Amino acid sequence: MPLTLDDFDYPLPPERIAQAPLAERSASRLLVLNGSDLADRHIRDLPGLLRAGDLLVMNDTRVIHARLMGRKESGGQVEVMVERPLDDEREVMAQIRASKSPRPGSRLLLEEHMEVEVLGRAGEFYRLRFPGNTLDLLERYGRLPLPPYIERQASDADESRYQTVFARERGSVAAPTAGLHFDTALLRCLDEAGIATAHVTLHVGAGTFQPVRVHHLAEHRMHSERYVLPRATVEAIAATRARGGRVVAVGTTSLRTLESAALAHPEGLEPCSGDTELFVTPGFHFRVVDLLLTNFHLPKSTLLMLVSAFGGMEEIRAAYRHAVEDGYRFFSYGDAMLIQRKDLRDHHAF
Repeated sequence: MPLTLDDFDYPLPPERIAQAPLAERSASRLLVLNGSDLADRHIRDLPGLLRAGDLLVMNDTRVIHARLMGRKESGGQVEVMVERPLDDEREVMAQIRASKSPRPGSRLLLEEHMEVEVLGRAGEFYRLRFPGNTLDLLERYGRLPLPPYIERQASDADESRYQTVFARERGSVAAPTAGLHFDTALLRCLDEAGIATAHVTLHVGAGTFQPVRVHHLAEHRMHSERYVLPRATVEAIAATRARGGRVVAVGTTSLRTLESAALAHPEGLEPCSGDTELFVTPGFHFRVVDLLLTNFHLPKSTLLMLVSAFGGMEEIRAAYRHAVEDGYRFFSYGDAMLIQRKDLRDHHAF
């Protein structure tokens, strides 16, 4: 039977959606899934759950101030959400909320400081030209874009807590949330346990929050996101394989980067960069990632489909039922899972 959207639905009480981070990053709970076996642990247990010689691959993207408020030349109010900066440092693709769609050639006054030109439209996105370097202007005048399921405005605390401690490369409109659980103390403990770390970059677009609008998954087309796989990380993965270690993706963005690169270079992993529209559903053949650390994802989302492909549909359903019943916190500021890849089950893994 073809997979449908209903195969990835589950009931979630609203009170399970985390509205703020815990006081300590590494205090989050961790549900460990190895086949049908479940264990309730904490993120700070990670050094003891992994093995010396394993490699954690983390996404070092940095969240930009992608949300802007303003008005059209007519005076009508607009809200702009940058989807992604383009190669021209003054141009972006963005979503615009307004009572009436702005016309190509019109201008928007954003945050009372920037006059932005509407160049055109491509589907649900608009191409906009800023009066200077986009990333610099967003950093100065824009607002931190918390996810739509967090029902409050961003605070000063979110400026640090909605970034990973290893964020470097500006470009995301949403945090790679599995990385939010790591603080400097946990990273030090992992290093002392002989667990290596490496980085990739995938700039998360606003499309990550867009619902799947088709019933049959084969008809869905993913939004495009830009990624970079550095040579140092390719070499770290090769060294990990040589010593018998495992590759642990920190977050679905790291996994999509590694698996996209593997598809682009089937003869062997190579340093590369590009755009990915990789849509991972059950039946996907994973080539690089052995374990996945990830937060809990929205019902009917492409990310839930990805983790179901990785850990097994029935196993993920059972894990999510357990998490809901046992009070785990869901989504960006919530708790996490550590998942053994379905075809690599090891009853001695954890």
